[in-house]
Amino acid sequence: MSKPRVVLAYSGGLDTSVILRWLINKGFDVITYTADVGQDDDFKAIEQKALKCGAIKAYVLDLKREFVTDYIYPSFKAAAIYEDRYLLGTSIARPVIIKHHVRIAAEEGAEYIAHGATGKGNDQVRFELGAYALNPAIKIISPWKDPEFLNEFQGRPDMLAYAEKYGIEIKKHAGKAYSEDDNLLHISHESGILEDPNTECPQSVYSKSVSPQEAPDKTTKIALSFEKGIPVKLENLSDGTVVTDPLDLFVYLDKLGSENGIGRLDMVENRFVGIKSRGVYETPGGTILHAAHIDLMGLCVDREVYRLNQQFGIKIADLIYNGFWFSPEMEVLMKSVDVCQQNVNGRVVVELYKGNVYPVARYSETTPYDANIASMDVHGGFNQMDSWGFIKINSVRLTGDYRMKHRKK
Repeated sequence: MSKPRVVLAYSGGLDTSVILRWLINKGFDVITYTADVGQDDDFKAIEQKALKCGAIKAYVLDLKREFVTDYIYPSFKAAAIYEDRYLLGTSIARPVIIKHHVRIAAEEGAEYIAHGATGKGNDQVRFELGAYALNPAIKIISPWKDPEFLNEFQGRPDMLAYAEKYGIEIKKHAGKAYSEDDNLLHISHESGILEDPNTECPQSVYSKSVSPQEAPDKTTKIALSFEKGIPVKLENLSDGTVVTDPLDLFVYLDKLGSENGIGRLDMVENRFVGIKSRGVYETPGGTILHAAHIDLMGLCVDREVYRLNQQFGIKIADLIYNGFWFSPEMEVLMKSVDVCQQNVNGRVVVELYKGNVYPVARYSETTPYDANIASMDVHGGFNQMDSWGFIKINSVRLTGDYRMKHRKK
């Protein structure tokens, strides 16, 4: 009788390596799946380690281009930002990862998928909601919510002992006193020494950007061109570099942001499971992209449409953060954003200096902006006398409110 198959999301670290062996001991044939979304890992070594630990097959998929074109850019097009500050660097990587996780399981005839996300975090929700949306019949093994697993592994010493017993190689280093998750868009730092929100984050934690104080004492000037809200060209006006490939554009933008100390964020956020948590984030390229896109929206988008796009962006951010990328409401909202962004075409000139992003000029051929109407120095555009009636009509409810409050009793 053949063994049941499970596809395990595998990072090569202690947790997922122990889970791999644990699943084998439970009677599964284990296939590992590692997604390259831009994190700084040795993927060949991860593949070899998975096979050495007993996996019958090890997938390593380069998803960087798809991540940028199908997830990062649409999210920024929607101006999705969580709780006014977080650019969703971890959250937005989860849909592309789970999409291929479920696909591989189907192609391999695996009834199960497994992951190493904890029972306290957001990722368990994102992975599992995404999996059920893509295949309602999928069976999910989540060891950190399994009583048998929790009873066997009550801490890191138990996992290290298990690894030693089964010959699982674990790097011998002190390790960091916090956890990290990185991809093309950002790197996050959480837990450990960062759990006290009243404790300043040590400068040594930051790894994707220089501090603003140590950034160059000169301005880097760039120009970003957009078509329907999506970046299509990046020009470094300081040295003449031009990039148009979607992936290369974002990688280069991230490099410029990193060099100029841009995109650091230290905040306390609300997890979907109800827990408040502190996150320290570095999102250099994304911070520049967001600022340039919002600036061009101001030029190109009608006032009321702009405000609708803002509302859509808040809701889309919640959906991304909470794991509902593959949902009917997301589909409706994204189509609405497409309409909102159809005139967001043009070029924004941006200055980067010591952690700051300054849009200084913008141009578009699809803008309602009319200099003749807007000018304080040019007579025309509309009859200024009409403003009397406009103001009078808009004051009706204000004067009514005044009368109500001052009515004699």
